[in-house]
Amino acid sequence: MSIDADDRTQFENIIQGMAASSLRYITFAHKQITLKEMQQNEDQMNTKKLKEDDLSLLGIVGIKDPCRPGARGAIKTYKATAVDIKMITGDNVSTAKAIDSEYGILGPDDEQLNSWKVIEGVEFRNYTHEERMLKVDDIRVIAKSFPFDMLLMVQCLKQKGHVVAVTGDGTNDAHTLKEVDIGLSMGIQGTEVAKESSDIVILDDDFASVATVLRWGRCVYNNIQKFIQFQLTVNVAALVINFIAAISAGDVPFTAVQLLWFKGKSIFNVNERVKSTIIFNTFVLCQVFNELNSRKLEKKNVFTGLHKNRLFIGIVGVTVLLQVVMVELLKKFADTESLKWKQWVICIAIAALSWPIGFFVKFIPVIEEPFLNFFRHLGSRSVGLRFFLGQLN
Repeated sequence: MSIDADDRTQFENIIQGMAASSLRYITFAHKQITLKEMQQNEDQMNTKKLKEDDLSLLGIVGIKDPCRPGARGAIKTYKATAVDIKMITGDNVSTAKAIDSEYGILGPDDEQLNSWKVIEGVEFRNYTHEERMLKVDDIRVIAKSFPFDMLLMVQCLKQKGHVVAVTGDGTNDAHTLKEVDIGLSMGIQGTEVAKESSDIVILDDDFASVATVLRWGRCVYNNIQKFIQFQLTVNVAALVINFIAAISAGDVPFTAVQLLWFKGKSIFNVNERVKSTIIFNTFVLCQVFNELNSRKLEKKNVFTGLHKNRLFIGIVGVTVLLQVVMVELLKKFADTESLKWKQWVICIAIAALSWPIGFFVKFIPVIEEPFLNFFRHLGSRSVGLRFFLGQLN
């Protein structure tokens, strides 16, 4: 029984329906040959390719590759942390779209916004370099791809300054795993070649594990940034005031508790102990206000989510309480003097200036090229400078 055009259309609709349901389809067919033909070609049957004509269709089978538990949640975590997810697969476009929609990589409007967010590998390869560089950020899926397509995308993304990570488990992924900034291989299903070429081996083959590592890693990195900014502000302020004290009074403060202490004639009708207490109190309160500035390094509103961080509020409260106790009660121990309420207001007002200063400082544009990279370019003419910067890194 031959297959006519209507039958072919029906089978194609079935295949498209399977692809839309993220099923990988396999077609089974057979061909009858005579015993005489088999005996004549017995030596060649194992290597000879069967001609794809006069075949009888047996059936079409769809194979489901289910979404791993936690994978969709991991994709949401990546997107929430501004990580751009791309999928490069050997499946056709319809199957790739269905799989990506199931995982949540493709948004509901992605296909309507740009038709080239889902493309085939041959189309990506045929782009000019300028076209690839223009479209690579918005491409979400490359279907019917080869390992070279993945390598080509990685090279384009790195040229645009992105930090690129790739997951792979096959031998064909080895070159790409070496090319990227961070290569991730699967510990269970991954080949030894892929593991040796990667930087990190995911022991449980769980994509969600990478999201956990990313979340904790960014938290540590952000905390280090905040700590360095806070400590740098404290130390620079202490250095400047000590320098001014040394120039104006001919001496620097030695009291470990107060840190700052001008010695000289009485000014503003306050004695030496009150004056040094005001300076010490203002300096400590400046650090309390600066702690709030250090919460959000890039956001202008430093109070966002403050009510959720009870530990931070508690630490700030304890710091202020200890400062009040040190100034008002531990006079002999801290070498301080009780302050009047007007003097407390002056200390708080001066310390609070760190908020508007920090707010306006964040409007200053940051140079995209890192400071050390600038010197690396200058050092391309000097071996000694290149060696020095290499030691810094």
